[in-house]
Amino acid sequence: MEYLLFLLLGGVISVLSGFFGVGGGFILTPVLLLIGFAPLEAIATSLFFSIGTSLSGIGAHFRLKNILWKEGAILGVSGMLATQAAKPLVLFLSEKGLDATVIPACYIVLLSYFAFTMFRQGKKTGEQSREGRPSLAGMLLIGFSGGFVSAALGVGGGFIMVPLSIAFLGLQPRKAVGTSLFAVLLIVSTGFLSYASAVEISYLTAILLVAGGLVGSQAGAWLTNFYKNKDISLLLSGLYIATLLSVVFKLVHHNLIGIVLLSLFITYFFFLSLSKIIRKKEAEA
Repeated sequence: MEYLLFLLLGGVISVLSGFFGVGGGFILTPVLLLIGFAPLEAIATSLFFSIGTSLSGIGAHFRLKNILWKEGAILGVSGMLATQAAKPLVLFLSEKGLDATVIPACYIVLLSYFAFTMFRQGKKTGEQSREGRPSLAGMLLIGFSGGFVSAALGVGGGFIMVPLSIAFLGLQPRKAVGTSLFAVLLIVSTGFLSYASAVEISYLTAILLVAGGLVGSQAGAWLTNFYKNKDISLLLSGLYIATLLSVVFKLVHHNLIGIVLLSLFITYFFFLSLSKIIRKKEAEA
């Protein structure tokens, strides 16, 4: 039964990963913390999971022509360098017994900012988002930020790079999602390898999560075809808020409430997507 739950969890999170281009780790890490994983084990497991979901999502977005390869490589390489700067900090926090407090607190700050950023972006621009020419300095800075946070919090880095790429590089949400997944693959691979020798994780659990995610990320990328750019931005804001609240309740030892809130958002997303698919099929009939 436990194995089936991890398969299902991997599938659900990877649908969100493929849809939002966030690698899946920023959702999985809080969930693993909520169900009792130690912070370092949750980080390493999430990085491993993000490798699988990113690979699967890249395949889907490649077919949809949503990946800007040069921009993704710049974001990814700068992020890879940043992962090596973050690892010593995380190990230091673990040694001092501060990881269980500092890591969730960092999540709260970042999720608050990006929830507001994507909500404002979705309300302001709609389908009129400009298709900009990203600056090299901007891509390097965003990639480094994504990589540092990836290794520090056990996330893919996409949950930072996607909103920043939309807001400051001028990328359309679909392009930001696909490009981010390519950068995330480079970042999480480096981050995981840096932790693999220092942290003991359950590879069976990690593989089950990835197995469930191989199909889910494909489905998530496909679902972007049923949404407008502004809707993707607004839904991403909602996902950040739900994840933020789950982490807050984790800190005050109300894990069940956090799980329920995150589950409610995910349920809403799947019902909304199903209704859009049905309406489109009816319109084509």
